[in-house]
Amino acid sequence: MAKADLVFTNGPIHTSDPARTRASSLAVTGERITAVGHDDVRELIGPGTEVVDLTGKLLLPGFQDAHIHAVFGGLELAECDLTGTVGVDEYLSRVREFADAHPERAWITGGGWSLESFAGGLPTRQLLDSVVPDRPVYLPNRDHHGAWVNTRALELAGLTKDSPDPADGRIEREPDGTPSGVLQEGATGLVTRLVPQRTAADRLAALLHAQALLHSLGVTGWQDALLGSFHGQADPSDAYVTAARTGSLTARVTGALWWDRERDAQQIPELAARRAELGHGRFRAGSVKIMQDGIAENFTAAMTSPYLDACGCATANAGLSFVDPAALRDYVTALDALDFQVHFHALGDRAVREALDAIEAARAANGRRTARHHLAHLQVVHPDDLPRFARLGAIANIQPLWAAHEPQMDELTIPFLGPERAGWQYPFGSLLRAGATLAAGSDWPVSSPDPLAGLHVAVNRREPDATDDRIFLPEQRLDLTTAVAAYTAGSAHVNGHDDAGTLQAGHLADLVVLDRDIFTAPAEEIACAKVLQTYVGGERVHTAD
Repeated sequence: MAKADLVFTNGPIHTSDPARTRASSLAVTGERITAVGHDDVRELIGPGTEVVDLTGKLLLPGFQDAHIHAVFGGLELAECDLTGTVGVDEYLSRVREFADAHPERAWITGGGWSLESFAGGLPTRQLLDSVVPDRPVYLPNRDHHGAWVNTRALELAGLTKDSPDPADGRIEREPDGTPSGVLQEGATGLVTRLVPQRTAADRLAALLHAQALLHSLGVTGWQDALLGSFHGQADPSDAYVTAARTGSLTARVTGALWWDRERDAQQIPELAARRAELGHGRFRAGSVKIMQDGIAENFTAAMTSPYLDACGCATANAGLSFVDPAALRDYVTALDALDFQVHFHALGDRAVREALDAIEAARAANGRRTARHHLAHLQVVHPDDLPRFARLGAIANIQPLWAAHEPQMDELTIPFLGPERAGWQYPFGSLLRAGATLAAGSDWPVSSPDPLAGLHVAVNRREPDATDDRIFLPEQRLDLTTAVAAYTAGSAHVNGHDDAGTLQAGHLADLVVLDRDIFTAPAEEIACAKVLQTYVGGERVHTAD
């Protein structure tokens, strides 16, 4: 009997395989799992076998992230970082310190500020002018659907009280119409076209930095949700191709090619050519990202009925559909016929319905294919649309960290949705009960890339560091086994890795070792677990200090 290269013993081992959910030993030969079981697996230990004694630590399938922006996240790690605080004075202090430390930079860039820090989610240009008056500043918020800029940036972009709003965005304004310093959605492109581009070397370094961080969190693969040029930002595709060709890409990555919403179906042959050109090694680009709407906090998420105002009265604004719904059906049908997966940004209930309508049109025209279309975010889902996911084979790509009470939810979202729609938010449990397949992701750098934090919120519907006892829509909680399956088998399914996401013989040895068994620990302690080791294809890519 051939001996294994690597054997894990003295589990627990959670396989995410319905046929055998728990084991105590697992063997790996080459890049694949060769046996899963108990004492019988020890027979595969030979003189050259590396044996890992788990001593009660938990072995899981490697986590996969179904919606992330890894290169952009890596780039932001090297810039003015405003995450981890909600204090306005702290923001300004960090901006000043970064500008002082980098006198050579023509622009001050970075981001990560929270909408909750400012009245109405709207900081002012004058605040930035007080710390950096002489150079342009461009700082996206943590959601990356808006940006805070100073007066110098507005001047360089030629934005005045007479500048019209773009069709896919909004320039926030002072009472006399002068731009106030916040650009929403497509309006950010009016400034980003002027921001100096990062170099190919910058993008590659950012990818490798991000990959190391993600491996340290147990992530072995992901879907990058934006490959292409977006509002003047450079396309990160070259970083993936270079890393794949040189062997430095250790993760398994699926790329979602950006759908240019200012163009029509004429871009589809170009997308097909890019799919063929970009695929190499552990990197493939068989998905197309269509951003159908914005976000609820700035009232650009597409809703079936209008937002409310601060007094609780209906407004005339029901959000934005960035792609005409009728055209969307035609585009998705054409992409589906070419075996492209479509990765929708669909946050409001109207955008969700429009995306499902497009998938339904594709199914009617092409029959059921294997593209595994998925809808990411799903903040508000109309109850009538819940059963359509299973019927159409549309995958629910959830970002669990957002499903909790926090100031952005309580102050900038719930009051403007009203009680009925507020109760339709992040309906993970309802989707599961309706038969939907769940995948999970982080949307990093919008929010933390830590799957354990996401699992914590999916199960508890409270943030790990919550200071009160409120549970956000408790009926939408997931059990831990289901939540882990979403982060492993579900996301591997979305990412096209049918031989990953569960621990069974013949599957890829993409594995993560945690310092404790989260299935036997209290649910309130899920986020306390730490990743000790991460393996991709049987090769160790991370060991904790």
